[in-house]
Formats: sequence, C-alpha cells, structure tokens
Amino acid sequence: MIPPALTGDAPRVLIVDDETGILDSLRILLKNEGFIPFTAHGGRAGVERLPELRPDIVLTDVRMPDVSGVQVLSTARQVDPDVPVILMTAQATLQSAMQAVNEGAFYYIQKPFRNDELLAILRRAAEHRKLRAENTTLKQEIKRRERTTSGRPIGRSKSWLDVLRLAETVAPTDSTVLITGESGTGKEVIARYIHELSTRADHSFLSINCGALPESLLESELFGHVKGSFTGAVKDKTGLFTAANQGTFFLDEIGETTASIQVKLLRVLQQREVIPVGATEAVSVDTRVLAATNRDLEEEIKRGSFRPDLFYRLNVIAVHLPPLRQRQDDIPLLAESFLARSASLRHEGVKMLRDDTLDALMAYAWPGNVRELENALERAVILSTGSVIDPDALPERVTARRAEPLVSERTPVSPTLEAIERAYIQWVLQNEGGNKSRAADMLGIDPSTLYRKLARYGEA
Repeated sequence: MIPPALTGDAPRVLIVDDETGILDSLRILLKNEGFIPFTAHGGRAGVERLPELRPDIVLTDVRMPDVSGVQVLSTARQVDPDVPVILMTAQATLQSAMQAVNEGAFYYIQKPFRNDELLAILRRAAEHRKLRAENTTLKQEIKRRERTTSGRPIGRSKSWLDVLRLAETVAPTDSTVLITGESGTGKEVIARYIHELSTRADHSFLSINCGALPESLLESELFGHVKGSFTGAVKDKTGLFTAANQGTFFLDEIGETTASIQVKLLRVLQQREVIPVGATEAVSVDTRVLAATNRDLEEEIKRGSFRPDLFYRLNVIAVHLPPLRQRQDDIPLLAESFLARSASLRHEGVKMLRDDTLDALMAYAWPGNVRELENALERAVILSTGSVIDPDALPERVTARRAEPLVSERTPVSPTLEAIERAYIQWVLQNEGGNKSRAADMLGIDPSTLYRKLARYGEA
C-alpha cells in the first residue's frame, strides 16, 4: 500500500542506485532518521516506480547503466514538477553540476559524503517540498473561493442552494459523485461546477454521453484501443479515462450502459486502471469520476439491468437535482441570464419579458426543465421583432390553457376516496421526479404497495 502524499514529518524518499549495498545502507539511515524510504535497483526501475509512488523526494545516483540519474530527474519532474531531486555522483565536474541544475535538480552531492551532510540536504528538501505544497494548496483555495463567488450556477431557491452547498463541500475531495435528476435539470452544469472548485481544476474536464454511442464504439472511447484490435483500428487510440488523467471525467447517462461496459467501469473505479481494447497490460489512471443519470438506478438494479456493485461505487456522494417546477423562484433569474447570453451572442440589446409573458413562464410545469426554458426563450428572442417579448412569441404549449389538475385549490364536488388517493400519489410522484422509491417513503408505504396501487390505476 503506497503511503499518502507529504502531509507531516515523514516524507517519502525514493532512492535509486545500481549498487545494492548503497541502497541498503541509505534505506536504513533514512528510516532511522524518520523518513519513509523506498528503493529502486537501477535507473529503469526508478523511472517505473515514479508514477506509482509519487515520492516527496528523489535521491538518485547519476551514473547507472541503461537509464541515468539525469533521465530519472527528467521523468520525476514530468510526474511532479515540485518534487526535489538530489543527484549523487562519484565523478563530479563543473559541467555535470551545471547540467543537473539546468535540468532542475534540487542539489548535487559528491560521493563519498558524510551521513549528516546528506541528512541536512534531505531535511532542506523536505521543507522545500512542504512549502511548495502549502503554497499550491493556498493558491487552489483562493481560486476555489473566486470561482465559488463568480461562477456559481444561477438559482436562489432553497432546494437549489442545498444542491450548490453540497457540491461545494464535496468538490475539494476526490470522491466519486453520482448526480441524479430529470433530463434538463443541469447535471453537467453541476459536474463542471464541482470540477472548477476541485484541486483538479487546472487539468481537463472531459465528458461523454454513454447513451449516445453503440457498445463497441463506447468501449473504445472510454478505454482506448491498440492498433489492429478490430477492423478499422489503424493506430493506437488513447481512451478518455487516460486523456482525463489528473482531471475529471463526467459519465453522463450512466444508466444506459450495457452489462459488459459496467464490468469494465467497475474495474476502473476499484483498481484505478484501464485495459485498452486489444491490449494485455493495464494502464494506471488518476482520474476523478463524476456520473449522472435520469433513471432510478435502484429500480434498474431490481430489474437486473444495472450492477449493484457499480452503483455502490458510483453512489459515494449522491447529489439530486430538483426539477424546475420545484424551484419556480429561479425562473426569473434563469430567464434574465438566458436573455443576456442571447443578446451577447447576437450582438444586440437585451430583450425584456412583458409581465404576462413572465406569468406564463411561471405557470408552466416545464417537463423539460431548464433546458426547455432556455430553448423556449431562444425561440422567443428570434420571433420578437421589438425589444419586448410578448406571450405570443413563446411556444404554444407554454401559453396553452391547461385542464384543471386533480389536485387544486378548488376541490371537485364529492370526489371518491380512490380519486383523492390517486391524485395525491400522482402529486407526490411528480414532486419526486418520478422516483418511486422516494415517493413511497414520502407516502409512508412500502414500494411494493405503491407498485400495486399504480398497477391498479394503469400507471405502473
């Protein structure tokens, strides 16, 4: 088990040398002095251990067969630009010392050296590493606070603010997040917000819609493939998990994946490695996974179409987005934002909503949620010749007179008990976004009882 990154007084040191005696003596010395030593016999072994170990300090000999200490230094700086690398050599020259400094070496020490001399250099390197880590953390926190205030997704309703607070809490962690909600509620917006507030914000945010591709193509896009692995594979392809290394990968519509893809996704989450199509060796990845679905995955598990072990791996942190009909206070804010964005793209003045136009927006149920609202306003802007948007510019479905619902302020004359029960169940289901498990909890009945009632109403 690899220890965590430098957090206190026990820095991890990777010692690279081609002499076993030196490795053993340095390992014992460093361990006795409070360091956590790891050894690699030869430069090639050192280079191979760097990505896996990610040490706090590298101590390497310069002259080694196959892979030199300067090459170890170069690789270490690629893996972690802040890692201090100390070079050891028995044949020091001014030219070699200058080359080491130019390559980014922290120190250059000549063999033989005194133990106290080496330990003093290692302690300075550890302090240097700690200061760099603290500086990086401070900069990331400043950026995170700036993004929190400037790039916060629009909304002021309590349900939406609860979502944002949860997203802001989990963003700095590396935990997997499962974002649920109806289509159009803004799942990718929240995923990007989490990424922007995370420690991975300076790296890639990549996304894919798992329901938009056939299985064979999705597998290649996710994990990559090697040349000749199938017809048309004319060259190696890097998968999105690898391309998003050190960044964030957003898997939208995860509930649409097949059983075969689910098995491979589970391996990535458990082992942190992928096997490209046609390859025999795994590739390590350091990618944070965010996933989203508009399906009830617990229902899919009961039907046998989604793996429970994958669900538990994905559902470390659950973020449920409320439908727009449950956050009506946000409609004016969203409309204002969409109209301003449209004006900017069209290089014209911002169009305003007439009061009765806004009333129509507020009264509509928005089954397509925020995405439907944005599309409706885009249409209205195009169809409005003046600076004010009339209700006639909205889609007919938004302004059409709707039949009175079963649950309303005016109760029908002498409704039957079954009609009242059915209307109430429909209302709770609608408020819970169609999620039957949550609806059953709200109703205070078992899910099986709810299914029977819905079947009796012909709505199962």
